[in-house]
Amino acid sequence: MMDLLTWPIHNIAGFLFGIIPLLVWLYLAFGRSMFWLFRERDADSKLLAPMTWPSVVAVVPARDEADVIARSLGSLIAQNYPGDFHIILVDDQSDDGTAIAARALGGPVTVLSGAPRPPGWTGKLWDMSQGLDAAKARAPEFIWFTDADISHAPDNLVRLVARAETGGLVLTSQMAKLSARTLVEHFLIPAFVFFFAMLYPFGAVNDPKQKLAAAAGGCMLARRKDLETVGGIEAIRRNIIDDVSLGKLMKTRGPIWLGLSSRAVSLRPYETLAEIRRMVARSAFAELDYSILKLVGTLLGLVLVYLAPPGVAQFANGPSQMAGWIACIIMVAMMQPILRYYRLSPLWAFTLPIIAAFYAFFTLDSALQYWRGKGGMWKGRAQSDARSQA
Repeated sequence: MMDLLTWPIHNIAGFLFGIIPLLVWLYLAFGRSMFWLFRERDADSKLLAPMTWPSVVAVVPARDEADVIARSLGSLIAQNYPGDFHIILVDDQSDDGTAIAARALGGPVTVLSGAPRPPGWTGKLWDMSQGLDAAKARAPEFIWFTDADISHAPDNLVRLVARAETGGLVLTSQMAKLSARTLVEHFLIPAFVFFFAMLYPFGAVNDPKQKLAAAAGGCMLARRKDLETVGGIEAIRRNIIDDVSLGKLMKTRGPIWLGLSSRAVSLRPYETLAEIRRMVARSAFAELDYSILKLVGTLLGLVLVYLAPPGVAQFANGPSQMAGWIACIIMVAMMQPILRYYRLSPLWAFTLPIIAAFYAFFTLDSALQYWRGKGGMWKGRAQSDARSQA
């Protein structure tokens, strides 16, 4: 074996910044359930209608959503669901007229005035818990958690229930299609979905034989009895990343499903870089378990995997340079499916190293906010800080 002490420095650098990133990209391309293909989509499957349609209650947590509530709640009222269906909107002390706008829509809607958030709860989970408690009076078979800024196609609930009944699923979740109209959204939103799927490959999430679990909080259909068996929302009351936590909890009871869907669409645009930074910073450090070691490892990993290949491809030589070029080609190719999904130019894939640098900054910012006591900011409220985790 070659003695590393006598190996030229440029060879060590070439191996570290050329060969290792290539090996990582080969693993990402052919391992992790080939997440980047995004084969798990609602539109790609034919579903069978159940003999009888189970009852469903939708629970909608809302705080200061007056600008979108008519469209989101209206899309729920317009569901062409054949079974019993009711909607509970939990107004989390909004001061912009959210509850008034919701009541004005009429329909099968109960508007519940949320109680003050008790210690030890995140705001959204407290709203979901109140909605779940109110729904129990109707004894529904399914609880449909959906955000107040998500609009659903009229047949979305039918397809969610049909999928759940066909597959015996305890949790059925769709990743809503995020807004991708502005230039900054073109730059950062597809990569956000790409990174999420890299952490939680949908294929692995949907495989009952694998422990990996996740969900997308904008649209989650849960079997009520299974949810109650695992302790309800209270079991995850402190979790900032509530959807992933719920997915992990429910997979202990049975199979779950997560996929992309254009039937659930986010109404919330991200018109500035600061808005996307806040979205990512809200939960990025929580994803790392508030660990400094994981933070450092993540930042170094982003540099090594995303920034090193183009640098080595440009400035190295020999096998290291070739490895850098191959890694760059794989990187660009893996971004194409999600760019096609958002109907964006394939050329955006060439900006992925720069995008990764932005996400590294957002992650660091998430940690800084946490240490300043402003972790998990949502609708003007900090929901986690270093003191609460002590």
